[in-house]
Amino acid sequence: MHLVYADEQGNVFDHPELYGVARSGNDLVELLEEELIPLPAGATLVGLPFTRPIGMDPVSGKMSLIPGAYQAVGALLPQGFTRFYVPGYSKTDKTQKFPLFGYTAVVWKDNGFYVAAGQSDDPEPWNPENCDRKELEIEVNRLLATYPDNKLYKHLSHCALEYECLTASNTFLQRLEGAVPVSFSCNAGCYGCISEQPDDSGFVAPQTRLKFKPEADEVVDIMLEHLKTPESIISFGQGCEGEPSTQAKTIIEAIKRVRAQTSLGYININTNAGLSDHMRAITDAGLDLMRVSTISALDEHYNVYYKPRGYTLMNVEKSLKYAADKGVYTSINYLIFPGVTDREEEVEAMIGFVRRTGLKLIQMRNLNIDPDAYLSLIPPAKGEIYGMKTLLDIYREELPDVVIGSYTHVPPGKTTKELGRNLG
Repeated sequence: MHLVYADEQGNVFDHPELYGVARSGNDLVELLEEELIPLPAGATLVGLPFTRPIGMDPVSGKMSLIPGAYQAVGALLPQGFTRFYVPGYSKTDKTQKFPLFGYTAVVWKDNGFYVAAGQSDDPEPWNPENCDRKELEIEVNRLLATYPDNKLYKHLSHCALEYECLTASNTFLQRLEGAVPVSFSCNAGCYGCISEQPDDSGFVAPQTRLKFKPEADEVVDIMLEHLKTPESIISFGQGCEGEPSTQAKTIIEAIKRVRAQTSLGYININTNAGLSDHMRAITDAGLDLMRVSTISALDEHYNVYYKPRGYTLMNVEKSLKYAADKGVYTSINYLIFPGVTDREEEVEAMIGFVRRTGLKLIQMRNLNIDPDAYLSLIPPAKGEIYGMKTLLDIYREELPDVVIGSYTHVPPGKTTKELGRNLG
């Protein structure tokens, strides 16, 4: 389990003597064999800017900085994998923040790279290596030619080709979960928002937010193009937009028009679910799936990250419960961070939240954030820190009817009637 580090040119090395260490919260920890898996296909190694790597003497247990112009290394995992630890490092300039990615501890072992993570879902559907870029360009050109006046397709073509967003790419490849963004505004001010950051945040938003209000016709075109198989999913609420439910009128009209023409596939919304009245109306229009983003089931932690405007975590809970009662297959997009998500008080609060709302799926999503900036934001731990691997075991034991996964799925064994869909 030897230390992995890099020079300023991006060359990666493994240390011949020192072992790699990781972080859980602010604590440096020694890695265990059972917490490591081979570097997954589609993962990427990256250097952590403004850092120095930390290694551990395996005999004495002493930790030390590596001398020289070297930096720590982390892995960016594809969907389907849950990280257990953040890389171990020491910042050389604490005013600098990492780009908004989810960094995972990586070591060299048995002549290969290993990461501190576990597989929580089937990675193949969302493996970026399975996206044929040539085929994507062909399909982008075809749909842009078919719908020359559709501004949404033009927006999504940029997301697919420039940002290599897999959900946007799926919209053109007409497979899996496709994107249909609708909102340029938001009712939250997320600390780690990937599409809009205030000038003084220190973060650079990796995506450009939607800058116009789509017409219902544009939304309907995309939905009907994508919903051509029973397993297809079309989703409101993308990384390139604000909160979709702020455009409830457009969404409701689009759902009703689409469902008047086809019963195929599933209509999903990725949302913060804070606008309870809007969410009820969207649910009643014919929604099939709802995925709600949350970072915590604790008010204090939730509020300091999301900075909700005009809603509370209780509104989120109400929206989820209403949707579940109406037959919608509900899940949470759980933004997880080692040393925080696995705190005793958070685990207990989340188990209660899941039981009260009738959730069917917990999507474990590695939070894209600078670790130091995030840890300076949230309240300190009150109870024991279990570890991410143990957390997953607890959830599987305490919530046996809830799927632990990594992304939105077609509901297992669900019929349109069971989903509460009214096909007239």
